Amino acid sequence: MHNQSYIRKNIALAWPLALNALLMQSMLMIDTLLVSPLGEISLAAMGIATTIVAFILGLQMALANGTQLVLSRAVGSGNAESLSKAFWSGLLINSSVASLFWLLLTLFDTHLIQLLTQNTELYKEIEDYLNISKYIVLYTAVTQVMIALFNSLSKTKIPFKGYLIELPVNALLSYLFIHGHQFSDTIGFTAMGVQGAALGSIIAITIRLIYLYSSVRNTPNLELTVPNNFSTMKRNIKGHAIEIFPIAANMLILSIGATIYQLLYSQLEINAYVAITLIMPWVIASSQLFAAWSHASAITISQAIGSKKMEGLVKNVDTSVDITVVISILCALFFALIGFVIADIYPALSETTYHALAVIAPIYIVLPIVRGYNTVHGHILRALGKTTAVFKINFTGQWIISIPLCAFIIFGLDESIFWAFAVQPFEEIVKALPFRRLARKSLKEFDLTKAQHLIHD
Repeated sequence: MHNQSYIRKNIALAWPLALNALLMQSMLMIDTLLVSPLGEISLAAMGIATTIVAFILGLQMALANGTQLVLSRAVGSGNAESLSKAFWSGLLINSSVASLFWLLLTLFDTHLIQLLTQNTELYKEIEDYLNISKYIVLYTAVTQVMIALFNSLSKTKIPFKGYLIELPVNALLSYLFIHGHQFSDTIGFTAMGVQGAALGSIIAITIRLIYLYSSVRNTPNLELTVPNNFSTMKRNIKGHAIEIFPIAANMLILSIGATIYQLLYSQLEINAYVAITLIMPWVIASSQLFAAWSHASAITISQAIGSKKMEGLVKNVDTSVDITVVISILCALFFALIGFVIADIYPALSETTYHALAVIAPIYIVLPIVRGYNTVHGHILRALGKTTAVFKINFTGQWIISIPLCAFIIFGLDESIFWAFAVQPFEEIVKALPFRRLARKSLKEFDLTKAQHLIHD
């Protein structure tokens, strides 16, 4: 693929992906905002319940991202049968995982709640929320695989439109169900509290599911026939699962690792912890920009692998890395500007907190650059079939080296917030060289034979 054409295609893929991620984050923020008038008990209950659901949804999304690579190769090959097999395999795997978690939430919700909090005032509200929101897990199993299908077809605007439909519906219905509203003497909604937020989300995601299903039916030249050869399909599912489960495991360890970091930082003095808590949402939001570009690169590269047209593969990978670095540098410049106006964004904080934010400013400015470099390499390696290797690098860098180091700095050395927070860019630096070496080695060795091994038919 010509380099400029590659860049234009990736940009067209990336911007809806980035906005999708931001819209997903905003839905939780809206629910939190709507529930906040109910008081601290309801907010805490919803916070714990959504943490459980968000964890499961994150795993489902990781599985769907793996399916997206398989689907992209099938799209590149132009083989409609391969595309159908990849879609149904991905849907079966994701639905099976969703059903397992739904069953666990149904049977062991009380035990799980008691593990997460000792505050008995929260139990009823958490249980009420989970009794409805656990069905989101089943719906998401289908919608995520459909989204992966459209992304692999380079139709990323369709899922984006789906979120644009879901977001206002979710906000409006959640408000009506949470607080209640009487339109007339005979028409009205009874206030449901936190259950209303879950019910609003269920109805909104149902509408998005209907939209996505309609889009699948109305997409020209897309026919997802159900495979009738059991032995072939069994082999396809096995190969599909072997490739995508390391991606879910990778997401799992990084997610738990991020939580461990926050728990460790909570052991710092309160102003230092508040400073990190304030800046982390900005760090997470900015990462969506280079993550979206990296996703788009993986889709395009997977399509090229499926088509067996890999002449410009190395050049396109180099372009993806270069542009990710540029995006990361722009994020770093944005954070540098944030440092000058942080007092205006968060007024009325103590001088100690502002000082802590100033101390860690050099770290959160540098962090996007090294994290972006690793993110794009991770996605490219997954596109090349190196999902297990990516998991090993992330596990070693985070769990074997960085988290123990952070714990030692806080508990053993009793060091300041600067050195504790500096572990995060250090982790990315530790992983950068293995990622680069593996990517260069994999690209050098990649040929038509290795491409064929990635086909699960």
